[in-house]
Amino acid sequence: MGEDDPSVPLLTSAPSKVASNATQLLADWWLWEAIEASTGILALSIIAIILFVYDGSALPDWPSIFTINSVISLLSAICKLCVMAAVGSAISQCKWLWYRLAKPRRLQDLQLFDDASRGPLGAIQFLISLRARHLALVGAVIVVLVNFFDPFLQQVVAYESRSVPSDQYPTIARSHVYTARSEEGLPLPSLVDLSMKAAIYNGVFDFKDNADFGVAHTCSTGHCSWQNLSSLAVCSRCVNITSYVDKHCTSGKCFALFLPSGPSLKGLGGQINSSVTNIAPELHGIEPSIIRFTSLISREISDPDSASAVECSMFYCVGIYAATVKDGIVKQRMLASWRNDSARHSDSSDLILRPPRSFINKDNHTMTFNVSHIAAAAINDFMTRKFTGTGGVNNSESIFSSDIMQALYDTSNHTKRIDNLATSMTNNIREQDDGVFDSARGIAWTNETYVHVRWAWFAFPVTLILISSSFLLAIIFETSYRDVMVWKSSTLALLFHGRGLDLSSPSNRPVRRSSSMGTRASNIKAELLETPEGGWRLVQAG
Repeated sequence: MGEDDPSVPLLTSAPSKVASNATQLLADWWLWEAIEASTGILALSIIAIILFVYDGSALPDWPSIFTINSVISLLSAICKLCVMAAVGSAISQCKWLWYRLAKPRRLQDLQLFDDASRGPLGAIQFLISLRARHLALVGAVIVVLVNFFDPFLQQVVAYESRSVPSDQYPTIARSHVYTARSEEGLPLPSLVDLSMKAAIYNGVFDFKDNADFGVAHTCSTGHCSWQNLSSLAVCSRCVNITSYVDKHCTSGKCFALFLPSGPSLKGLGGQINSSVTNIAPELHGIEPSIIRFTSLISREISDPDSASAVECSMFYCVGIYAATVKDGIVKQRMLASWRNDSARHSDSSDLILRPPRSFINKDNHTMTFNVSHIAAAAINDFMTRKFTGTGGVNNSESIFSSDIMQALYDTSNHTKRIDNLATSMTNNIREQDDGVFDSARGIAWTNETYVHVRWAWFAFPVTLILISSSFLLAIIFETSYRDVMVWKSSTLALLFHGRGLDLSSPSNRPVRRSSSMGTRASNIKAELLETPEGGWRLVQAG
């Protein structure tokens, strides 16, 4: 008669058939462990899905009690709990496999297996004490490593800041027409308007070359950008023509410096002579719609190596710009420029610039840029007068025909200084409030906190889950292969099957399954008694 014979009075109140089958599945097979392993894998999969969905996204608009970290922490706890439970049961089953081997084992090993299934300290002791190769060692390593589960998952999610476009529209000045008007809004017949004069002086006198910072703009966020914006502009090009200087020297000392068809210097000390010229062949193809001039400078005329000469051409052009505002400071750079070398001064016709369509940003609304002939003539006359002059310094005095001559004499980089002048004049043209002022819309950036997933940290939890599942499957397979009962952490198995233990009665039939042992044990009472020899013994009562 089998162990499940219904004639045996196992319980005073027998459970229903459904409950009995469920109990047998849970106790006699690996259903609990399968559920635990599946739940752990499911929890980690949900974490992976959350990370994948929100990686690179702004912080989710969840209810205040929920955050990505709190959800991951909850799922991590579930996953960790399931791994510990499933691996703990598998390690407990390992002790029965351990004693099922051919040779006898130490009885102390029972305690080692039991401690290893409960936590990291017991697992570490197990790894140190068990002096044999066994699959249970893998389980003990898992029990130790699972304690690093949370720290690794906490490193997976990082919150970083990035710039994203806002719903604001910043503007920066640009213009396609320059007419130069008075404060009353009337065209100036032959004078340069005061704002342009100020721009010219600022460009020349600004020794820090910060003209780029002065362009008019609006940027509510303090961080904005504009790309490929076009505007009427002033361009410049300078060429070093020192090699053209004719030096008149005797005994290694010079007394005169000459440029062909250009300025000259004579005498002693440091001098500058600047005038309208046409010397450098590199500039012959450029129509100087504003001015072309040469500055001949010597810090000491007697020193033949101190002479330098620079010829510069300034002209109207169409510029393509990129501009940024960072921390309230605007910076811009010219990406490209286009000029019309046939645009010459006229007493009745404006200077017209029509760059090809491929040059202008397709979003730009105009293809034609022009400078009023009145404004062009006034600026040409003003620049010719201001950039023609002389000056010098010696031991006793310094005399310059104008402040601009002094600034050109003191500068160490003429090309950079004239570029700064061109930028300053361009800013003034772009900011002219004469009815044709235009502004380019850009992007206003704002800081956004977003979710950054560091997937490398996620590799450890995934690997641990895979190893844990593989370990559980290996123990299930070996249990079946060696024909060992699924007793796992059951204490009753030791009591019912341990040799020399007095827990039997004539009505008790042999039991093998954990569920049967549980049913039988429910009708057996035991007590712990002291033996006459002074020891203790668990015996069956009654």
